[in-house]
Amino acid sequence: MQTAGKKVINGWAMYDWANSVYNLVITTTFFPIYFTSATKTEANGNNISFFGKTFVNSALYDYSMAVAFLFAALLSPILSSIADTRGNKKRYLMMFTWLGGISCSALYFFNGQNVEYGVIFFVLATLGYCGGLVFYNSYLPEIAAPEDRDRISARGFAMGYIGGVLLQLVGFALVVIRPFGITEGHAVLLTFLLTGIWWIGFAQITFLRLPASKASIQEHTASALAEGFREIRKVYAQVKQMPVLKRFLRGFFFYSMGVQTVMMAATVFGSQELGLPSSTLIITVVVIQLVAILGAWSIARLSGRYGNLPVLMVVVILWMGICMAGYKMQTATHFYMLATAVGLVMGGVQSLSRSTYAKLMPETEDTASFFSYYDVVEKLSIFIGLLTFGYIHELTGSMRNSVIALVFFFVTGLIWLISARKKQLSGAK
Repeated sequence: MQTAGKKVINGWAMYDWANSVYNLVITTTFFPIYFTSATKTEANGNNISFFGKTFVNSALYDYSMAVAFLFAALLSPILSSIADTRGNKKRYLMMFTWLGGISCSALYFFNGQNVEYGVIFFVLATLGYCGGLVFYNSYLPEIAAPEDRDRISARGFAMGYIGGVLLQLVGFALVVIRPFGITEGHAVLLTFLLTGIWWIGFAQITFLRLPASKASIQEHTASALAEGFREIRKVYAQVKQMPVLKRFLRGFFFYSMGVQTVMMAATVFGSQELGLPSSTLIITVVVIQLVAILGAWSIARLSGRYGNLPVLMVVVILWMGICMAGYKMQTATHFYMLATAVGLVMGGVQSLSRSTYAKLMPETEDTASFFSYYDVVEKLSIFIGLLTFGYIHELTGSMRNSVIALVFFFVTGLIWLISARKKQLSGAK
């Protein structure tokens, strides 16, 4: 196949620009910091009530995100398989975009006292983000030839980091300047509103430029739901027969537990364990995103020279070192140094994982179904990672113990990557 034209490629990458503001504003900086501070009370401290049960507020944040990713993992295989069999993946991409964008904007009305309201719309925003990614990722093998997938995947992540940083800077400016006499809390809530508007607005460019997908089944003999489950079984059967892909996915499952959990819990860790102010944390995350652009580009270049799996193995080893350093971290300077290291490997591991899967999967028209399988693996890993992180935090009273426990996931992931590489060198597919 030939890689699509520049207009299509840039339109595809623009969706990363559009939806990454959720990932950076809602899950990484403003919302977790706002959630833990707004829900803290003088009477009970960090312990809050949620539908009659008491949780540590930061742990409830972890659990809420874990549940959202579990829902996404259960829902996406059905929807993506239907999109493949009916050829309407763009419609589903639009549907999840509107769900996520409207839910982000709805967080404007979250004041810390209406905890249930905030959690529900946070979960819905996460579902919109996760659901949209299935269909967005599945376009990669349709618009890019195998030799161009690493480069184009990295372009998408780079666009995402740039777009996310721009909106973060807008939000930071609102918090610092506080125009029209608004409070700091109101400035943060305005940032939530702008996140939804940005996501929906810029996604329209993607919707206009991406081509319509083709249906993998021309004559339908069953309901859309039945055909969807049939596609899921077909993908599972194919993956079982591919030794390298199967082992890569097992490794990806484990190291994603660590990668995603570190990224989503970093600001809460800096706030609660080190007592860093919100403004400092926001600036740090902006720097991380800028460094991540360089990291994604550099790791894509290295994979072209040394191969995807060897580079992924080195990156996973670096993540293990980051977790061990995080456990011992004591000062703000340590946090900044470690944040820079996270930025260097954060974008690279995500971009390279996506393009590695696109390279290893077979030639097929069922791209949404195959990327749904990839998405389920990732979302289940995030569910387990966040659940483990929150539980260990509540059990031991310290996030440091949660961070060091993630090393086990990285070690297991590395072992499976080594196994996949050995199979690849033996000539297996």
